[in-house]
Amino acid sequence: MTVLAEHLVELDARPKTRAGSFRVELVRDWKQATARWNDINPSTPFQHPQWCEAWYGAFAGADGVEPLIAVVTDAASGEQAALLPLIRRRQKGMRIIEFADLDLTDYNAPILGNAAPRDARAARALWRDLRAALRKMPGGADLIRLRKVPVDLGGRPNPLALLDDAGPCAANGNVVTTGEDYDGWRYTLEKTVRKELERSWRVFTRDPAAGFSFVTDHHEARRILSTTEVQQGTRMQSLGLNFILNDETCAAFYRNLVRDGVGSGYALVSALTVGDEVVATLLGIRSGSRYVMVRISNAGDKWSNCSPGRLIIERTMAALHKDGVREFDFSTGNYAYKRRFGVTRLPLVDVSAALSWRGLPHALRYRTARELRRYPRLTAFLKRALGKPASREEN
Repeated sequence: MTVLAEHLVELDARPKTRAGSFRVELVRDWKQATARWNDINPSTPFQHPQWCEAWYGAFAGADGVEPLIAVVTDAASGEQAALLPLIRRRQKGMRIIEFADLDLTDYNAPILGNAAPRDARAARALWRDLRAALRKMPGGADLIRLRKVPVDLGGRPNPLALLDDAGPCAANGNVVTTGEDYDGWRYTLEKTVRKELERSWRVFTRDPAAGFSFVTDHHEARRILSTTEVQQGTRMQSLGLNFILNDETCAAFYRNLVRDGVGSGYALVSALTVGDEVVATLLGIRSGSRYVMVRISNAGDKWSNCSPGRLIIERTMAALHKDGVREFDFSTGNYAYKRRFGVTRLPLVDVSAALSWRGLPHALRYRTARELRRYPRLTAFLKRALGKPASREEN
């Protein structure tokens, strides 16, 4: 059964339902969707209500982006199964369904309810009914493309990862689990890395005005975020890279996040400062004992002798460990500095399917790319044969 809501318009009111079927409501407003959901338990920190509110608040009015939140319940019992923060957007004439992401959300996942599928058979039923709902809605859709999907959600299987349509994602997460003994974890790092961090802190603190702190006032946090924007923009420009995080809509998202999230302890802004000068910044999000790094910046060459980027990460980790954080997520992107902190790679999957004849060639292309990722040596050979440069991330 399917309902599309601006005002919850009933599209399919057949009284009979199949065994193992789901009812899908498609809602265009995040707050309206959450009002229909009891007790949101975020699957990852990126499904926290404050992340989604900030995201939809910034992008709901963007050209070509239409919020489309799927509220899925068990058709027989009415129990909550899954809440999927989605959008519909147009890309080269295609109507694409995807997560509320646009390269800002590192891990995409449904929020699970008690009736969420726990095996492949039930997951296929949910996937079938979700696709049927998307085909029937006004305006329709050509393709559903869900990327950067974790396999495990807090000890529960992710129904999307159980699907036959799921395959390896090109991206992966990077996680450090410290355990209870932070100093013990530090001694698992390579000696050169450990000594360099100690040296960097000594060099930085030679200035008596130098210090590290979390910014808890949202006005000051917004000021630090403005510094992050300038420092990151300068760095990307020097590298000749396209940088989207400072465009008007993306900047609005991060400002929403900091404005509304700092006071609750969900959004965390940390900084290295010397007097009034901001040497390095780090924006992260926290859910319970898990912390995810979202944006990082530093003042550049002037402070390169104390490696401010790595230093602010380690100082932030040490402070949060004292406050109960045990899992430090460096998010996606396999940069060398993450390897120095001893990250473990977190596998992610992609899921896609055609919803119309227009989507068939694209779904086939995505499926082929996913299957090739199962054979990394072949993929590397094909990239070399096609003359594609190696990723900057691995350097």
